[in-house]
Amino acid sequence: MAGKIPQPFIDQVLNQTDIVDLINSHIDLKNKGKEYTACCPFHGEKTPSFTVSPEKQFYHCFGCGAHGTAINFLMEYEGLQFVEAIEVLANRLGLKVTVEGGSTPHNDQHVLYQALEEANKYYQQQLRSNQDAISYLKSRGISGEVASIFNIGFAPTGFNNISNALGKQFDQATLVNTGLLSEKSKNKTYDRFRSRIMFPIKDTRGRTIGFGGRSADDTMPKYMNSPETELFHKGNTLYGIHEARQSLGKIKQLIIVEGYMDVVALCQHNIRNCVATLGTATTAQNIRNLLRYSSDLIFCFDGDRAGRDAAWKALEQMLPEFKDGINIRFAFMPQGEDPDSLIRSLGEDSFNKYLYDATSLSEYFFTNLIKDIDTSTPDGRAKLASTAKPLLAKIPPTVFRDLMYKELNERVGTTISVAPSVINNNPQSSPNINRQSRSLKYTKTRLAIALLIRDPSLAESSLPIEELSHLLPVPDIDLLIQLLEIIEAEPNISAIALVERFHNQDSYASLQKLLLWDPPDMDNRELSFKQTMERFRDDIRRNELDLII
Repeated sequence: MAGKIPQPFIDQVLNQTDIVDLINSHIDLKNKGKEYTACCPFHGEKTPSFTVSPEKQFYHCFGCGAHGTAINFLMEYEGLQFVEAIEVLANRLGLKVTVEGGSTPHNDQHVLYQALEEANKYYQQQLRSNQDAISYLKSRGISGEVASIFNIGFAPTGFNNISNALGKQFDQATLVNTGLLSEKSKNKTYDRFRSRIMFPIKDTRGRTIGFGGRSADDTMPKYMNSPETELFHKGNTLYGIHEARQSLGKIKQLIIVEGYMDVVALCQHNIRNCVATLGTATTAQNIRNLLRYSSDLIFCFDGDRAGRDAAWKALEQMLPEFKDGINIRFAFMPQGEDPDSLIRSLGEDSFNKYLYDATSLSEYFFTNLIKDIDTSTPDGRAKLASTAKPLLAKIPPTVFRDLMYKELNERVGTTISVAPSVINNNPQSSPNINRQSRSLKYTKTRLAIALLIRDPSLAESSLPIEELSHLLPVPDIDLLIQLLEIIEAEPNISAIALVERFHNQDSYASLQKLLLWDPPDMDNRELSFKQTMERFRDDIRRNELDLII
């Protein structure tokens, strides 16, 4: 990076961002008194425990403990880095992001994004002038409108098209680093994609990060993705997620298919809630990404052996990520069909029936395990138990896990040992960040900090920093002094900007906990802060007297 985003710009973005408006654009918030509530987007639940405070500009989940500012929300929900989150918030406000020195953030990456976007435009232009490629898409039932939605293009035959088209704007190293060119030797490159229908792969912000190419003349391999690059990581990417969110906004249900053509074909039939993984196996990161956008997932696979193997691998990746409240199902197409061919031949109603009849995760789990086991015999039931136990052990402590063990016990006719049940446990017995924050040990210093990060203007009533420094090394006094020094330098700083100054510091977690802390002294903040300062003064005088004696 050529520089960093200036702190005043970050403050401006935070001050102008309304966290309620931001989060409500991703999930449905409902007003409840001074706060807003919703079902938590970070873990499955049916009863809302996720709250957003307009006053604190802070969110918190009483169930899983997730909490933070607008920046934290974007980093967790979208999987963004800190600087990327600032860029997204700035774009929402119509602000142009600059860095110290007048450059742009992610300078090197910015060039890669530019090169990929120019390649995207080039491939689209080539499609418009290639009748064979257009005829191929029409034969697959893809209209010009849908091709435009997904920016579908065409890579012509030849080895130097990209170099000729983009070589004046970008050097060879950049084009190699994007995956557009392959290196035969140190100084010899050639186009990676040739004679292929091109599908740009985009991140959640709509930036092109790679390409998928489908052979237009049955050249093998039939499908080819960009290689792993600084921007493109196959196991962490979902094809079509940007288009789905652009079309639907908040996604209630996601259909997961195996290829780009399936996504495009379903869109052609007005099914917009569809994405594809980019590889033969669904990864754990794929699962986590999917659950960010919806707690209702239908994995839609071909009905052949490969499709069922892919479904089982997805199930195995799902088990460690499972949370109560999510709904996972598996739909299998008839033998020899995939979602693309099925919906083209039989229509939308028939395809929707397969979705409606999809098998639940629990049902598929046991059906798949017992297909080769004779559970009518003691040996068979023992084999089922030994096969299922290590898989069930991957599931986090949930009601779902308890019910899965109960189902296993019924099938084998015995009691399989399991960790203590969560069904009858008192939910208060499991600690989370909220309970920790509410039970923080009361100290004068913590109270002063908690008051200050809610209302920085209280610093006007503070003792001079020189006096407070006499209390060192009392725990947290150094943090209180740091806060006061920031406010002294910037008297108009907002509460949330004050907290975010500590984003990359060890004390950031402590400040977040203190934002959630609600001791009785919060009722009258100004009085409480002044009284706390008087107690500090008494401590200083007592220390001075001790030194004299």
